[in-house]
Amino acid sequence: MGFFTFATWALLAFQALQIHAAIEVEDIEEIEEDTENGPASTPNLQVSVSASFPQSEIFGIKLVNGHPTQAVLSFENGEPTPITVAFIGGSLWTPTMSPQGQQLVRNLTTIRYNVEIPAGEKETLTYSFATEMHPQDLTLSLVSVLGNNEGMFYTMQAFNETVSVVEAPTSIFDPQIVFLYLFLAGIFAGTCYFIYNTWVAQLFPQKRRGGKGGERAKRSSGQSKKVDPTDQVSVLGADGPAVTSGAQAYDESWIPAHHINRPEAKRVNSGATKVKTKPRA
Repeated sequence: MGFFTFATWALLAFQALQIHAAIEVEDIEEIEEDTENGPASTPNLQVSVSASFPQSEIFGIKLVNGHPTQAVLSFENGEPTPITVAFIGGSLWTPTMSPQGQQLVRNLTTIRYNVEIPAGEKETLTYSFATEMHPQDLTLSLVSVLGNNEGMFYTMQAFNETVSVVEAPTSIFDPQIVFLYLFLAGIFAGTCYFIYNTWVAQLFPQKRRGGKGGERAKRSSGQSKKVDPTDQVSVLGADGPAVTSGAQAYDESWIPAHHINRPEAKRVNSGATKVKTKPRA
């Protein structure tokens, strides 16, 4: 527990001291004069550390919002004794040329490793972090906390350069974009339908669906199906001959035979001789 607390405070203290990086030369000389009679508080470790970004582009390192950024830290131990990589963390700062001076923008995730590097060996560790910020240019600082066998901890800066925070590229096949297109298309179609029914439809004459009885009768008679004269059957009734359509328009089974086989009417010549009557006496 004490190991974790001490290393965390060491990392935070190093990040806080970066704000006061602009120290005058006279102050440094005074500190060196005060430490001439005693040992140095931070010995010169024979350890080198560097950071690289495999996903970086030619135009620089870009931190894509919503996507993890992977940094690869390479350690080389030149000490005669092993060292331990306790923590790796980072922070984002405003550019050094900012009018307001360099200010802390956001602290990144601090990851605990506790990886021991033997003397004269090399080790590679991966540090990943993600951002959700407005697109801008910032200074990325990556710091590692190292420990030795004596229980002493030291901070070493692995990276301190300018990076760009950018938005993730959008695709037309993104589900959110597709849903947005469908939603906007529905609103547009509803608006067009409302405008057509409200203003445009009134400019065109509309046909009447119904009419008077005579007009409906004409339409019904005009649309009636024409009957083939060969399919018409002559029926002789009491009121005179009638015509029905179809080969057989009635059932003959219930009609008596003497009604069906009726004698044909004899024609009378109009030029028949008149009967002479005798004159009365």
